[in-house]
Amino acid sequence: MFVHVSIRTSDMERSIGFYTRLLGLQLLSRREIPQNNAEIAFLRDPQAKGCVLELTFYRNQKRFIQPDYENRVFDHLAFEVQDMQETISAMRKENVTITDEPFRLASSGSLIAFVEDPDGTLIELIERK
Repeated sequence: MFVHVSIRTSDMERSIGFYTRLLGLQLLSRREIPQNNAEIAFLRDPQAKGCVLELTFYRNQKRFIQPDYENRVFDHLAFEVQDMQETISAMRKENVTITDEPFRLASSGSLIAFVEDPDGTLIELIERK
């Protein structure tokens, strides 16, 4: 059973705010991990239908740089949104980087867009037909 996915963050408060305000996730728990001088937070959608997202903040991490798109191993997270235009508009107001404006996939009819979280993690937004 797939339980969760973890991504690193350089600022726990900022990341929790991004994922709760703009993508509608709810904070489930947050705690210190003294063994590796870290803090973790778990978030998920209110209906508990999707995967749990773990945010990890390592206090000793000095550099926090996403590689160029072509050199990434981790590609993206995907979130279903009810209203793409409303979501993109809210993200624009918060100066979120929009890497790909909304476009329709011919095969499925879904509307998709790509944005980046505050640390540059690529996020796919999907509005189903």
